[in-house]
Amino acid sequence: MILFFILAGFLVTAFLMVIAKRITALIRAFRMQSFFLFLFTLTMALAQKHIELFVICVSVLILKAGIIPYVLGRIVRRINVEENLELIVNPQLSLVVALLLTYLSYIFTHRIMLFDDSIGSTVFTVSVTMVCIGFFIMVSRMKALSQVLGLLVMENGIFLAAAAITGGMPFFVEIMFFFDIFVFVIIVEVFIYRVNRLFTHIDISKMNSLKG
Repeated sequence: MILFFILAGFLVTAFLMVIAKRITALIRAFRMQSFFLFLFTLTMALAQKHIELFVICVSVLILKAGIIPYVLGRIVRRINVEENLELIVNPQLSLVVALLLTYLSYIFTHRIMLFDDSIGSTVFTVSVTMVCIGFFIMVSRMKALSQVLGLLVMENGIFLAAAAITGGMPFFVEIMFFFDIFVFVIIVEVFIYRVNRLFTHIDISKMNSLKG
């Protein structure tokens, strides 16, 4: 029952992200989603009682729910990013697309029949939904920061998929995965800051003017 509540939290935060109109709202929703990821990992750790899973659980809380949202928020403050996300798809239609992706993920999961239990099937359905919604955020938002957040949502989905299929990836693979994501965010911070200094904006639609 607790696990289904956590998975419902994943979906709700994903829907909040697709209807967000401001970059700060997007970051807050990602922080909430990462906290639900922490709860999911904690549930796994308590059930399996593996010390490695407890370490991963703490890593999720510190890195994904703490450091990464803080770094992204600092980017917004440092370079004075315009709050408006400049949506390609309006929030109402984005929510419809997100619901459709959820339904298609459900159909896909039950067609391939990887799981005999309902919990594993539900976790995998939510993970596929997260990957699809993360990709949708990347392609339907104009700001570079929102596309970074879309990629991070996809990473959350991949984490869930690994947990559903294998019961948790090996410890060192998880740690390296988190480290790669952390380094990626730091590089993005430097890159976006430099782009903003040189071009005074980070709206990727401005690159259309470079077409020959």
